[in-house]
Amino acid sequence: MPPRRKPNILIVGIDSLRADHMSCYGYRRQTTPHMDRIASQGTLFERNYSPWIPTTSGYTAMLTGMDVISTQVVALRHKGPLRPEITTLAEMVKAAGYNTTCVGFQGNAASRGFDKYIQFPGWGSWNEGRSPKAQNLNDVTIPEMERLAKEKEPFFLFLRHMDPHAPYLPPVPYERMFYHGDECNPRNKSMEPVMSFKPFRDFFATWMPPGISDKDYVIAQYDGAIAYMDACIQTIFTTLEAQGILDKTIVVINSDHGETLYDHECYFDHHGIYDTTLHVPLIIRYPGKVPSGKRISGYTQHIDLVPTLLELADLNPAELGVSYPFDGQSVMDLVRGEVPSHQNEYYITECTWMRKHGWRTPEWKLIMALEPDFHFKPQVELYNLIQDPEENVNLAEKEPAVVEMLRQRMEAWIAKREAETGLSDPIMNQGDWHGHSGVGAFKTSQQAYDTLHIGDPAQAARLQAKSRD
Repeated sequence: MPPRRKPNILIVGIDSLRADHMSCYGYRRQTTPHMDRIASQGTLFERNYSPWIPTTSGYTAMLTGMDVISTQVVALRHKGPLRPEITTLAEMVKAAGYNTTCVGFQGNAASRGFDKYIQFPGWGSWNEGRSPKAQNLNDVTIPEMERLAKEKEPFFLFLRHMDPHAPYLPPVPYERMFYHGDECNPRNKSMEPVMSFKPFRDFFATWMPPGISDKDYVIAQYDGAIAYMDACIQTIFTTLEAQGILDKTIVVINSDHGETLYDHECYFDHHGIYDTTLHVPLIIRYPGKVPSGKRISGYTQHIDLVPTLLELADLNPAELGVSYPFDGQSVMDLVRGEVPSHQNEYYITECTWMRKHGWRTPEWKLIMALEPDFHFKPQVELYNLIQDPEENVNLAEKEPAVVEMLRQRMEAWIAKREAETGLSDPIMNQGDWHGHSGVGAFKTSQQAYDTLHIGDPAQAARLQAKSRD
C-alpha cells in the first residue's frame, strides 16, 4: 500500500484581528459567521496569545515555534534576516516534499523559504474610496489554490490578510453594517483626543471621514472590515471544498496581534502590551485528528503552532533539518485532555512605537518602559487582570511588592533563556528601533512625541512594507 499523502496546510494569518471582536469568541456583534462555522467544525483556543508585539516578531514566533530570545526578532523594523540557525515552517515542510506559497508577506524574517511569493494591493485611503483588500487577496489566491490542488505533492499556503488592519475602509455594505448615525455630529466630542494626537493625526486624516467626531463610527469600521474579510474568507473555504480537499487540509485561523481601538490612548493601532493587542484567535480544523465543536480554555501562544502542525501532519522535526527543540509545544495535548494548559505566565515585549517589556500571569500584568514613551505613560504599570480585565487601574504605586515579585520572575526567565541560548534579550539592544537614525533611546516623552509621526498613506504603506524587510 502506498504511503498516505500528507495533509495540506493552510494558515490564514489575519493582521490586527483581536479575538474579542469575533463572534465565536463571544463578541456582541455577528462579525465572523463564516469563521464561526469553521470553529464549530474544529477546535477553538480561548486563551491564545501573541506575547511579542508587533507584526514582525508576532509572525516570526508563529512560523518558527521559537521565542523572542531564540529568534532575536523583537522590533517592527527588525534589521537583517532571521538567524540562519532557525528553520522556518516553510523550510521544514519543503524538506518533506511540500509545495509552498506565501501571499502578501514577502521579505519578513519569518517568510523565508517559500517557493513562491504573491503580492496584492492591501492598503487604501479616503480619497481612493472603499478598499477591497480581502477580495484583492482572493483574486490572486484562488487561482494559486487551484494550481496547488492539481499538483501531486501536498501544499503549504500562508495567507496574510490586511483586513482589518488600518486603514479600516470596508466596502459597501459593511461600512454601515454596525453603525447607524451621524459620524460627524459636532456635539459628539469623542474623537477630539484622537485627532489631537500629533504623531498619528495626519495618518488618521487620510482615511477617516473629514469632520469625523464619533469614535463609535471608527470602531464600527474595524468591525465591518472583520465581517467583510470573513465573507471573503468563505470563498477560500468554498474553493477547498470544490477541489475536494477541504477535509484533507489542516486549516488554521490566527492573527499576528490584536488592535487597540479607543483603549489606553493607543488609538486605532497595535502598540501597547495590553490584552487588546496580545489576545488573538487560534482555530484549527482538521477532521479525524482535531475534534469538532471543542473549546480549549488553557493558555497557548504563537510558539505552539509549528509543533502542532508537525504533529498533525505526522512530520518528524529531526528529519526536516531541525536540530533543536522548539520553544513551543503541540497544543494537541490540551485537545486530548492530557494537560489543562500550557505555560500560563510569560514574558511580553513591544517594540513598535514604544519600547517596553513585562510579565503576564493569569492574575497580574506588569509593564515596564525601557525608555519614555510618546503617550507620557508611567514607567511602571501594574494591572490586576481578574479585578480589572480591561487594565484601566494602574496599581504599581499601591502594590510595590507585587511589582517586585513580577519583575524578579521576568528577570529570572530572561537570565535563564540567555544562559540556555547564549544570546542576549534583543529588546535591550535595538538602537534606533523607531526608525530615526542617530537618535537612539528617547530621553523624554516629549522628545518621543515630537519625533514620532506617521502621515500620508504612501508613508504608512512604506512603513508596513518595512515591517516585512
